[in-house]
Amino acid sequence: MAYRVLSSRAAPSSSSKFSSRFMFIFTLSLSFTYVCYSVLFCSAPVMPSSRLEERRCARGESAGAKKLLQKSAACTEANSSRSELKATAAPLRLAVNRSEQASTRSSRARGADVTRSKPSNASTISTSAQRYGNKKLPNALIVGVKKGGTRAVLEFIRIHPDVRALGTEPHFFDRNYDKGMDWYRGLMPRTLDSQITMEKTPSYFVTHEAPRRIATMSQDTKLIVVVRNPVTRAISDYTQTLSKKPDIPSFEDLAFKNRSQGLVDTSWNAIRIGMYILHLENWLQYFRLSQIHFVSGERLITDPAGELGRVQDFLGLKRIITDKHFYFNRTKGFPCLKKPESSSTPRCLGKSKGRTHVQIDQEVIEQLRDFYRPFNVKFYEMVGHDFRWD
Repeated sequence: MAYRVLSSRAAPSSSSKFSSRFMFIFTLSLSFTYVCYSVLFCSAPVMPSSRLEERRCARGESAGAKKLLQKSAACTEANSSRSELKATAAPLRLAVNRSEQASTRSSRARGADVTRSKPSNASTISTSAQRYGNKKLPNALIVGVKKGGTRAVLEFIRIHPDVRALGTEPHFFDRNYDKGMDWYRGLMPRTLDSQITMEKTPSYFVTHEAPRRIATMSQDTKLIVVVRNPVTRAISDYTQTLSKKPDIPSFEDLAFKNRSQGLVDTSWNAIRIGMYILHLENWLQYFRLSQIHFVSGERLITDPAGELGRVQDFLGLKRIITDKHFYFNRTKGFPCLKKPESSSTPRCLGKSKGRTHVQIDQEVIEQLRDFYRPFNVKFYEMVGHDFRWD
């Protein structure tokens, strides 16, 4: 009976020992397996992430198998290597960042320098120049003569699309030369590269310094001279002066030093201008004759399209101005431009054009014709054209 009791008591003790041993072995196996996995993950060359590696190594240390952790020394070495790599990479990243920032600042500075070196409105100026052109020194000049028809030639030729002309007389080469070429250029209208810039100042033809000054500007300048019968030109000149100064002496008194002897006063400007050959000789010292085109003031009235056609040829322009642009104004006795499409009225010259001349004694006229004849003949020979003023 006692044996049975003792046996029954001993059985539980044996079973308990077996369970304890089994749990110890099982726990040890799990720990060993865990440590092995930790060692493998910590020492692997390719890892998902450094933080995950650190976490796994840390778990290995807290697993409770201290004897086996000696096999996981690779974790410590890996952590040490990562610390060294971080320590090396940190200043490297800082240097790279500083370099990138410096490069960015340098690029911005260069951009700012480029911006400062170029005017902010450069594109606007370029576009404006392409659209409206630039102010240039004239390619062609109407240099004379006074009361020859220069205003008519200017107004007629400026309707050509390839011509831009200054509307007023600048008197640069006779009165304002000391103001300089920049001042002169500033007066000019804007022109495109394909257009001709022009101005007219009739007094240039009789100004001794004008040919040399114009040649200094450009020896390729084209010159237009509108000439007219010197006798009728002188009378027209006097008529204009009389309209402004009604108290001046008579035409006869001004034209002659001694009328009874037929001695003409060549110091009077109205007479001197008509001695064309003398002025032309001065111009030919600086320009070739082929650079000078002579317009007949008489034919400009009777055949304006023909005269303007020759002017267009001389300037190298296409003949656009033709008969269809003109009509004859019987009141003025002078041709006018027909009404432009944008205007309701035709374009005629001012009230002074077609002004009635003062009456001059026929004998005075004949004396002046005799005086001018030898000058006219030489002029015809020089230019190769007979204007038939005699």
